[in-house]
Amino acid sequence: MMTDDEITEKWIRTAKEIGFSEAGVLNPETLKVMPLVRETCAEDKCHAYNHNWTCPPACGTLDECERRMRAYKRGILVQTTGVLRRDIDTRIYRETEKLHTEYLKILREQMMEEFPDMLMLGAGGCRICGQCAYPKPCRFPEKAISSMEAYGLFVTQVCRDNNLKYYYGPRTITYTGCVLF
Repeated sequence: MMTDDEITEKWIRTAKEIGFSEAGVLNPETLKVMPLVRETCAEDKCHAYNHNWTCPPACGTLDECERRMRAYKRGILVQTTGVLRRDIDTRIYRETEKLHTEYLKILREQMMEEFPDMLMLGAGGCRICGQCAYPKPCRFPEKAISSMEAYGLFVTQVCRDNNLKYYYGPRTITYTGCVLF
């Protein structure tokens, strides 16, 4: 029988094998829900607020999100980092985000076999469907991925509190997600 640490390390190795640039231990006790992060979502700069099942307010109140996260005793952080050719390189932003989303899908499929009740949080809104069915019922609720920010998490702080870098130098972009299980 594997210990919790061995199980966590197994999934960190698996995440790196899938293609994530980095992966590390996430202690769920370090997760701090911050209303200010959710307020930033409400500014609707990404045009998903109140238009997507995995974004606020449809993903639940901050209290509900915090309760969901507190139900888990272990987790991992996963990151995909892209290297920009110039200071602003929207093509690399999109490509890196797409890779990150694909890696999350693969990791979810593998982890669901062992942890069907896991909670996966990604970067940005859910990208399973080209257009969210909201307010009609979600087409794939078992596959939907909310963002860490939608759950009120300040990603740089989560990384710092769990000893995983967030910034990998000039001309890089990093997308971060996590899995609680």
